Amino acid sequence: MVPPKNDMRDWDKELAKVDQVMAREAGSPVASKSATSASLSGAASPAARGRAGLYTWLRLSLALVLGVGMTQWPYLHGCGLPLFAYLGGAITVVAASIWSMISSWRSRSTVAHFLSIVLLFWGSALSAREILPRVGYAKQGANWMCAQPGQPNPQPGQPNPPTPASPAP
Repeated sequence: MVPPKNDMRDWDKELAKVDQVMAREAGSPVASKSATSASLSGAASPAARGRAGLYTWLRLSLALVLGVGMTQWPYLHGCGLPLFAYLGGAITVVAASIWSMISSWRSRSTVAHFLSIVLLFWGSALSAREILPRVGYAKQGANWMCAQPGQPNPQPGQPNPPTPASPAP
């Protein structure tokens, strides 16, 4: 419907009235509930958004340091307790990436979210590289537990090598 041409409203006055009504209702409990829900839904103050962004990058930096540090793991991790320690570190990379992914999603940081996803794939690849040969998925098998000290680690599917006889006195 088209308004008649002789209807000349002053829209500034109309909007000022709406603003006055909204200002009066701002002190009511209904308005405070809607303000609280708006702040929870992401309409936070600029200072809170800045802190959230800072914490997001702090979380991501810690996760990235851990992910890069896994490439410099100082111990052999072929079997036994060192393997489980390495897998614990790789799982920690995955958990840290999910933590930073959630934080970056909430703070609306695109670059941090992308890096968190890349870090998630990196942690998954570190884990898969150690787990898949031990569950029979890879051509070269590996064992979870080590052989006795001083004996070679047998390959899965092969009989254990004979133990050397101790010399007679």
